[in-house]
Amino acid sequence: MIEVRQLTKHYRVHKRQPGLAAAFKSLFRREYTTVKAVDGITFSIKPGERVGFLGPNGAGKTTTLKTLAGLLYPTTGEVRVDGHVPQRREREFLKKIMLVMGQKQQLLWDLPPAETFELNRAVYDVPRDVFTARMKELSELLELGDLVNKPTRQLSLGERMKCELAAALVHGPKVLFLDEPTIGLDVSMQVVMRDFIRRYNERTGATLILTSHYMDDVAALCPRVVVIDKGTLSFDGTLDDLVKKVRPEKRVTLRFSQPIAREQVAPLGTVVSCEGAQAVLQVDHDAVNAVVGKALATLPVVDLNVENPPLEEVMSELFSRSRAA
Repeated sequence: MIEVRQLTKHYRVHKRQPGLAAAFKSLFRREYTTVKAVDGITFSIKPGERVGFLGPNGAGKTTTLKTLAGLLYPTTGEVRVDGHVPQRREREFLKKIMLVMGQKQQLLWDLPPAETFELNRAVYDVPRDVFTARMKELSELLELGDLVNKPTRQLSLGERMKCELAAALVHGPKVLFLDEPTIGLDVSMQVVMRDFIRRYNERTGATLILTSHYMDDVAALCPRVVVIDKGTLSFDGTLDDLVKKVRPEKRVTLRFSQPIAREQVAPLGTVVSCEGAQAVLQVDHDAVNAVVGKALATLPVVDLNVENPPLEEVMSELFSRSRAA
């Protein structure tokens, strides 16, 4: 569905020192620097996949999504989405995609979201019966209710984001580019948005690329992740493989019937924390069974949990390694 080959996007940026003298000098002689927003990345995505597109701020994620959506022209390289070259902005291509940005909105501020839905129906030439059926389905999935008839300015951020997603899906796009769709939302609303995105993908088979700094979004939605940093590709594979590559150890959380000293759990593994009646250990994957057995035999354990290290720590270490390399 999506093919990216050696994609680069470079910007020529005017650079000058602050102050009146520097501003006057720049009128006659300017200095420029080249910013490599995307620098030779290659990946492909199959129809129906949900892929997390990750990286720190300034990594080139949004630039890549805008290039895939046809908003930016690549400096070099080849990009195809369902057989189309995005920068040509062909009518058939535009009817297949949608770019949703958490910090941008298409809803008309003083009008109800229903007006934006009608506008998009006309823009994309969606038949009335198809539009009615699709909006009914979206309203049920997102639990919109009477929200669509209230002025947009009277809606909360979470309510607006639900309506934004509905407006983006009026024409039934085959490819969804989601750039921080849950930014600024509370925990409960983030769960609602994740559930909706997953169900929409499963029911329609739409291909989905998600960027987010909330690792819970990625863990809940994306079996596969593509990681870029400083415009270059750092990793492409499953989320489980990423964790195993960067942090192959496990986190073992032990809860005791009484407070435990750090020295008592230190022989079991690397102690991440030990406070009161709880300790968290970092243990090699192959040693988990032995450590758990020894803990149960020698310590007053009442509960335990074994899991992967937090995804935030995994990503932070991957970025550190890629920059060091």
